[in-house]
This record gives sequence, structure tokens and C-alpha cells, in this order.
Amino acid sequence: MAGVSVGLTAWSFMTGVAMVKSGMSLTEAVLMSLLVYAGSAQLAAIPLIAAGAPIWVILATAFCVNLRFVVFSLHLRDYFMFLPRLKRLHLGYFTGDVTYVLFTSRFSHPAQTENQQRAQMAYLWGGNITNWAAWQSMSLLGIFVGNAFPARWGLEFAGILALLGMACSLASTRLRVLSAVVAGAAAVTVYGLPYRLNIVAAIAVAVAVCLLLEPYSRIPPRRPSTTPDDGEQKNG
Repeated sequence: MAGVSVGLTAWSFMTGVAMVKSGMSLTEAVLMSLLVYAGSAQLAAIPLIAAGAPIWVILATAFCVNLRFVVFSLHLRDYFMFLPRLKRLHLGYFTGDVTYVLFTSRFSHPAQTENQQRAQMAYLWGGNITNWAAWQSMSLLGIFVGNAFPARWGLEFAGILALLGMACSLASTRLRVLSAVVAGAAAVTVYGLPYRLNIVAAIAVAVAVCLLLEPYSRIPPRRPSTTPDDGEQKNG
């Protein structure tokens, strides 16, 4: 996790810069960094806050952007159902994209014994704390020094570029590539919607298309028939 955090710190720093460059106060930016703790949701919500969008639009956008965490939590449910609900919520706050990926790659199945549970918890918490400390330290640094950078540098856009790079790295299947293309096309098509609602619309269209196509992507390849053909049956 320490190696991965090097890349995340650049993203978190630019997210901090983007918050103060959008007109948020230092207090608002610090609270958003600590409470929201989701770079993609922050980058999606920042322009909406700056534009004075209604609160329901901001919440809906952040919810749609973070829908992936619903999938993550569903997958991790079997791993950590032995914990009380409050501890599971606490764990959910600290678990990020990369720590989830590393954890599930390391442990393909939930623990069966108490020692295995302890090992899995230690591994996840090690990644979570490393990730959280790296993100918050650089995000706060970006918040407090962001105003020192000239606006013409366009540093607030660097966070979006970092997010784009992460999204491209996740497009590892044809269906995921298709979802990205559909979402991008839909977002451009309805770009004129107010309050950046084109983001919500793009997510909804991409999810709907992928739900329709997902059953077809799971169809196993046809195996060669082992039964004799008509000519063999007649000769037999």
C-alpha cells in the first residue's frame, strides 16, 4: 500500500487545491476532506457547490459517483459479518478503492478461523491507515497552500486527470470499456442539463445498458458436440 500511496498523494493534493480554488473556505474544505473522504465524489461535488446547486443535486451526484462502494461493501459483507455493526461502519469509512482491491486479491475467501479473521483484519487495517494518512496529509497540504498557486496553472484540473487515469486502469473487460464509452457519450449528449445533472444521467444510462448486456457476457463458449453427426449415425 505504501507504493500505491505515492500516486494517491498526487491526486489528493490536487483535490485539496481544487476545493480552495472553487471558492470554498478553509474550514469547509477541511471538513469535506475529513468527512467525505472520497476523491471522485469531492471532484464531482465541488463545481456543483460552487455553482450553488440544490443540495439534493449535490447528494445525488455524490451518491451516483460512489455507487461502486455499495458493490464493495456487498462483497466484503461475508468477510466481516462477525463484527458488530458500529465496527463495520467504522471499517467502511476507512476502506477505499485500492485497499479493497488489494485485500480481495490477497484473500479470495472469508476467514474460517479466528486466527484467519485476525490476519485479514490486520492486513485491511494496515492498508486503510496507510491510505487514509497519505490522502489526508496531502489533501490538507493542498488546501492550505492551494491559494499560493496562480489560477492560470490550472492545478484543479489535475485531480480530474488523475481520476481519469484510474478509471482507464479499471476498464479491464469489454463490458467495462463499453460502460465508460456509453457514460462518456451520454454525458456529452446531455451536457446542457443544469447543475451537472449530465453526470447523473450518464451514470444511469451506463448502468442500464450494462445490466441489459451483462447476462450475455456470462454465456459460456459453446463446446464441440461429442455426439456423432447424422452421417455417422446412419453409417452406424
